[in-house]
Amino acid sequence: MMKVWRVIIVGCHPTSMLGTKLILEESKEIEVVGMFSNWSEGVYTVQQQQPDLVLTDYQMPEGNVEGALVEMKQSSKSTHFIIMTEEEDKELFQPLIELGASGVLSKGASPRQLLQMINGLREGFLSIPLEWARDGFRPVASSRGLDGVLQLTQTEMFIMERIVQGITYDKIAHEIEVSRRSIDNYLRKIYVKLEVSTRAQAIEKFALFSRQNKQMYA
Repeated sequence: MMKVWRVIIVGCHPTSMLGTKLILEESKEIEVVGMFSNWSEGVYTVQQQQPDLVLTDYQMPEGNVEGALVEMKQSSKSTHFIIMTEEEDKELFQPLIELGASGVLSKGASPRQLLQMINGLREGFLSIPLEWARDGFRPVASSRGLDGVLQLTQTEMFIMERIVQGITYDKIAHEIEVSRRSIDNYLRKIYVKLEVSTRAQAIEKFALFSRQNKQMYA
């Protein structure tokens, strides 16, 4: 008999979370032990309960998942994380896997697709949509060259720290007392120094740098 997996759901919409709970618990091998609508409660519960699986929305009112994902994974290393996105977003797959996710799935996926991804994880397999492979998508090893992070100014470091935490650009602009357009200018400089072209890539590289520093000075 397979072990019953304890699952936590973190999402924006209570009705959607309840529907997901009912789908999962049709299987006798899954028990939903908590549902939360904000990062702080979700992160705290993951730290306390060490669940087998967390299903979480990519985007919440407080910001995106990256910062919370790093925090949850560090405190519960054996937990699997499936990130639910609004669309089939191949660009997010590699950065989120590097940050500790075990899968990325569109909210438009069928219940059977969700259950298949979970069953794959139970057997030690990571799944991607077949359509991605047909389109030529291939996961690649990310560059671990983090020297570019060391070139960031103190302000640029602060901006990246807040972005990883999921803080909006408008709030960051208010915190450092600059215009929203200035944040865009800072980001262009940051991307050049980090040798990346997207927000997700910048978050991935900066989060890896932060994680390595924590391990070094722990």
